Amino acid sequence: MTRHPEVLWAQRSHKIYLTIALPDAKDVVIKCDPEGVFSFSATRADGESFKFDLELYGGILLEGSKINTGLRNIICSIKKENKVWWKRLLKSEGKPAPYIKVDWNKWCDESESDTHDSDDDYIRGNSEDNDSSEDDGLLYLPDLEKARRN
Repeated sequence: MTRHPEVLWAQRSHKIYLTIALPDAKDVVIKCDPEGVFSFSATRADGESFKFDLELYGGILLEGSKINTGLRNIICSIKKENKVWWKRLLKSEGKPAPYIKVDWNKWCDESESDTHDSDDDYIRGNSEDNDSSEDDGLLYLPDLEKARRN
């Protein structure tokens, strides 16, 4: 039997951010298609299986979308096909599943989206094997060593 992990989401005019709260995830499989179908499956260290499928509101671009698996969660930065504000995360108009929640830490209103498009205050790319400065959809965590020295 599979369960659903908690999924937090936020958007900008050009991206959707999904944070999948699943500590110690292994065998993570994420599939996206340009029509906006997002599929996730993984197991936890104890062998418990997790899986869900989302039909996103609009199309997405695979190029420019990024996924980072951390110790506590999986963070997905998904580039929208068109730079527009979506009315909701999912194509269906009904109430989303209870495991899908708004990520208030990353959320901004449509009117604020242009001022937050760089996401510098919220998001930092922090991948060891990627030297690019593009955002990877990662939460910004301050350098604690630098903070201690100050």
